[in-house]
Amino acid sequence: MRKLIIDTDTGSDDAVALIMALKSTDVKVEAITTICGNVPLELATKNALMTIEVANAQKPPLYVGAAKPLMRDLVTAVNVHGEDGMGDCDLIHPTILPETKHAVDAILDIIENNPGEIEIVTIGPVTNIALAILKAPETMKKVKHIYTMGTSGFGPGNTTPVAEFNVYVDAEAYRIMLNSGIPITIIGFDVCLGEAALNKDDMDVLLLSGKKEAEFSVKCNRTLLEYNLQRSNEHIVDLPDAVAMGVVLWKEIVVEEKLCYCYVCTTEEAAYGQVIVNDGSKLAISDGFAGHAPNAKVCKTINNPLFKDKLIRLLVQ
Repeated sequence: MRKLIIDTDTGSDDAVALIMALKSTDVKVEAITTICGNVPLELATKNALMTIEVANAQKPPLYVGAAKPLMRDLVTAVNVHGEDGMGDCDLIHPTILPETKHAVDAILDIIENNPGEIEIVTIGPVTNIALAILKAPETMKKVKHIYTMGTSGFGPGNTTPVAEFNVYVDAEAYRIMLNSGIPITIIGFDVCLGEAALNKDDMDVLLLSGKKEAEFSVKCNRTLLEYNLQRSNEHIVDLPDAVAMGVVLWKEIVVEEKLCYCYVCTTEEAAYGQVIVNDGSKLAISDGFAGHAPNAKVCKTINNPLFKDKLIRLLVQ
């Protein structure tokens, strides 16, 4: 059976992704690790603990990670996900506790005990992963694969015109991860929009299902729904982390992916957090980006109806 570590800054879309993995019978979640991002670390940890309880499925240990990015002050997304990261609906009252070991040490221990078997799913900033690489690069080379919800893919940014949130919070960490030599699949923000988002009918199905975890998945995204209504007058909830988890769980939803060289911008402030993606297209200047070997697979297209059908079936089962 496949073995996962899920690294999360648990906001409302992370919660849906966690429930998907915990309810899946095809993977074993060896650990959940928390990181600051959508919300500060303490809230991300409480939200993840509550989600484990609500899922009522696998109950992996949870380890607490870094409370700040490598080199910058923390930027959160509470304006999108709510002050508590989970819709401000008073949903978060965990009764379980995290482990005492630091997330970075837990990640390294699990990999050492399962060489070549561990797949890491990052659905937040990748500070914990970068710290693990810096601390024990030889151990991290034993990671089977990293799946990361990060970058804008082949589209515009959602935090700045060019940067996606998870990278923008800690671009230095994302650069360390991409340059590590670990096999990486990127699920960018561009493939998480449009038909991949839950619409009103989808949310009604989940709310009326009688399944606590399905109802929780809608209620915790209340603030995100309100944000989208104000932003675009659309009754939708886009779930980038759930889409990323869908790619992890269901290979058949991926229609097209490309081997790319991805470069993380960290020095020019206006471009901070941008990931320049070169898919091997012939460029006018032969050196520069065209001279680099690919360092990630980037999802270009997914089957949105298939993803959503599988998501809803899993949440209500």
